[in-house]
Amino acid sequence: MMTFPDSPRPDRRGFLECMTWAGAGLAWTVAGGVPGAADLGPAAAATRLRIQPFTFVQVSDSHIGFSKPANPDARATFREAVAKIRNLPTTPAFIVHTGDVSQLSKDAEFDDADQILKEAGLPVFHIPGEHDVLDEGAGAAFLARYGKGATGGGWYAFDHAGVHFVALVNVVDLKAGGLGNLGESQLAWLQNDLAGRSARTPIVVLAHIPLWAVYPQWGWGTDDGARALGLLRRFGSVTVLNGHIHQILQKVEGTITFHTARSTAFPQPAPGTAPGPGPMTGPAGQLAAVLGVREVSFARAGRAPGLADTTLAA
Repeated sequence: MMTFPDSPRPDRRGFLECMTWAGAGLAWTVAGGVPGAADLGPAAAATRLRIQPFTFVQVSDSHIGFSKPANPDARATFREAVAKIRNLPTTPAFIVHTGDVSQLSKDAEFDDADQILKEAGLPVFHIPGEHDVLDEGAGAAFLARYGKGATGGGWYAFDHAGVHFVALVNVVDLKAGGLGNLGESQLAWLQNDLAGRSARTPIVVLAHIPLWAVYPQWGWGTDDGARALGLLRRFGSVTVLNGHIHQILQKVEGTITFHTARSTAFPQPAPGTAPGPGPMTGPAGQLAAVLGVREVSFARAGRAPGLADTTLAA
């Protein structure tokens, strides 16, 4: 796959935890390569990071094959999302798709998603969502298509321009209430993958279901996510990107930042505001305003990395 350097661990005093609901859009920047507050000046910290500047794009929950009132044509809105990526002023290095590529794990749905993504002309890294593992082989079709080089149930890691990426799978062995689960084998692999890396290495973690407890009553969390996070806490900069809940939420815990993403198919209600999760129908003509893509930027000295969320209506 690819390869990256190190990032400083800030000397934090105390514990910072926050969660922010974002509506129409979000532009969130980080100083010195560390999401949230840091004790290092941005120029000095970025110099120590030695990051080669690059951007990548996150898309999630395309649900190709979905055609209910919340979105009669998920293929069309996915094409709009890819058009947004194609027209970005800076060409991204690659795209990450954080799961639920398909609605029902059908070959035709995966085929259509692949054809649409080809229009971006970029490499794509995939992880599965629960809608991608509905086949009799519990995700065998997904792995056969996207899992070359992956380990176990489809988890893998790669490096790019000084940043280490970890792609996790937490949708195969769901726990009570639909909570995600990583399992012993994957946690052992993660520990081994991280073991030899400097605490200054910037880490980006990809998962479908949030690793933190967004709203366990709806299955919006990972049963053993805290164990994975425990392995990541020694690193000075960890950014966790996930899908599943079809809306933007942020949380910061020390040097770990969590960012959920919009879907390209349909929105879901805010946690606890409806009897349960599921496709949410909005006013006519307003669908594009609640769907979107995310651009993530890493930069060298003097330029702060950041996240920018763009709706399909923007």
